[in-house]
Amino acid sequence: MAIILITGGTRSGKSLRAEVRTRAFPEQPVYIATAEALDEEMGERIAKHRARRGKDWIEREVPLDLVQALIETDGGGARLVDCLTLWLSNLLHAERNWSHEASLLADALARQRSPVIMVTNEIGFGIVPDNALARAFRDAAGILNQTIASVADEVEFVVAGLPMKLK
Repeated sequence: MAIILITGGTRSGKSLRAEVRTRAFPEQPVYIATAEALDEEMGERIAKHRARRGKDWIEREVPLDLVQALIETDGGGARLVDCLTLWLSNLLHAERNWSHEASLLADALARQRSPVIMVTNEIGFGIVPDNALARAFRDAAGILNQTIASVADEVEFVVAGLPMKLK
């Protein structure tokens, strides 16, 4: 069993890196998507990701119940969760307790039999946001990333398509 967290900035190459890492494991890979096509532009992004991956993936769309999806898909191929940052956004929008959900995820990861590769965004490098909601999201993302990194077997940081091993 391997728990791998891949982080980086926007368009850093982290999703492609995660796909490569997931395909390296035996059996058919499972793609757990947290994004929802709430507008045309997001729909286009999702379509581009699907086209790049090809048809050899089992796909699950899971905007909120990530822990349940991991439980249901355990015991088969490696699972790629793309991405934790969107999952966090979905939790906040649904007014769910993201901190509790992050703890549940960390606990569930420790019990997985099949590999889990997770993508997340590193959003704390910019300026301090000018509004409370954006600051709260930035802080929550940082705490979520720390929580998951602490239970991960490996953590990679991707910059300009180049992975750097952190853990």
